[in-house]
Amino acid sequence: MRSLRKALEESKDVSAFLLDLVRSNRRGEPAGLYSICSANRHVLEAGMHQAARDETVVCVESTSNQVNQFGGYTGMTPADFARFVKEVAADAGFPPERIVLGGDHLGPHAWQGEPAGQAMAKARELVRSCVLAGYTKIHLDTSMRCAGDTGSIHAPLADEVVTARAADLCQAAEKAHTSLPAGAPAPVYVIGTEVPAPGGAQAAETELTVTRVTDVERTLTLARDAFFSSGLKAAWDRVVAVVVQPGVEFGDASVTEYDREQARHLSAHAEKDCSLAYEAHSTDYQPRDKLKQMVTDHFAILKVGPWLTFSFREAIFALAQIEAEWLAGRRGVTLSNVRETLERAMLEDPTHWKKYYRGDETYLRYARKYSYSDRARYYWTHPEVRAALSRLLANLSQTSIPLPLLSQHLPAQYAAVREGRILNDPLSLIRSKISEVLDVYAFACGMRADKTS
Repeated sequence: MRSLRKALEESKDVSAFLLDLVRSNRRGEPAGLYSICSANRHVLEAGMHQAARDETVVCVESTSNQVNQFGGYTGMTPADFARFVKEVAADAGFPPERIVLGGDHLGPHAWQGEPAGQAMAKARELVRSCVLAGYTKIHLDTSMRCAGDTGSIHAPLADEVVTARAADLCQAAEKAHTSLPAGAPAPVYVIGTEVPAPGGAQAAETELTVTRVTDVERTLTLARDAFFSSGLKAAWDRVVAVVVQPGVEFGDASVTEYDREQARHLSAHAEKDCSLAYEAHSTDYQPRDKLKQMVTDHFAILKVGPWLTFSFREAIFALAQIEAEWLAGRRGVTLSNVRETLERAMLEDPTHWKKYYRGDETYLRYARKYSYSDRARYYWTHPEVRAALSRLLANLSQTSIPLPLLSQHLPAQYAAVREGRILNDPLSLIRSKISEVLDVYAFACGMRADKTS
């Protein structure tokens, strides 16, 4: 933990901090970074409060289909998202210079139904927009097929094509950086893509294949050659991680836990030959000791998203139950009905969950609420759901939540209130619930001491 804070103090900017962190991890120090993949304001606020307590940076990433130059499904461009994150930071009192903005799966994913030339032109503009907006962590992902690409649609795109397109996008990023004011942090890059497509896996994985060392070596060799032949040697020196599959995943109701024995070849390779650390996606719901093992085994960057909004949803459902039990029937009080409103919104527009959940109506009703995949996260900004959530928070802000009710529905937060560690108000309770997950990652990454609460 001390070495991580020292690196932050000595680094001139967040890009240098990331490079220092990876070097520390490669030296065997318990240094890691968790990356928050979410546009949920409550999640981001909790992440910033956590980073403030731990005296470190907060890393926030958006995916290419979530945020792009056309708005993505959030309706935000990269510049919009950067402003949004900075607004959250201002409200939280968090220093903006300690924010690492990242772009995840930046490439032609959102336009893979278009001809490759057209899709790549849009991907270049996406990368350029991200860098100009202040994104400093860039995941170059060009693994997906576009319309007209040769070969079987069921076969992976040729590695040579993938790396050439990644170098193409890197050039766009480097050129955009020259347009920024002098001293602006240079982009750092993550390459590789042995992960589900943006949005998550569509089904639980029963058996995962851990990335082979030969595949890592081939990816690095081809990528380095493509960068060098494109005049991107300086950029290659800022490639901090390669994405691999460590053998972790989650589905609707199952979690495949990390088995360090199965990944020992990757760990050994990082210690002997690999010049980079690994980035692991889909680490949600892993036990804290498993996450700690991953960081020790050189998976220096851990991505987390659905677990955070899953925890947010747990807090909201608990508060809705408290609201119903405490305020129902009171004169002048209109209940939020936030759970019913969320369900109605998901049924009216099944776009974000229909192809991910399988089963009869009873199971689908359950999955929409409680699935680990947490497809409900796409609906909190729906106008009616947002209004219901605002009413819930207003209702519970105007009364004192009885401690016995708090103990029943949010027992960990009840204990924190009794001990004077948090306030008994809905926003503090929500933040505390999300922080239960953040604490796990902060511990795994060496950002805070072990704790049981």
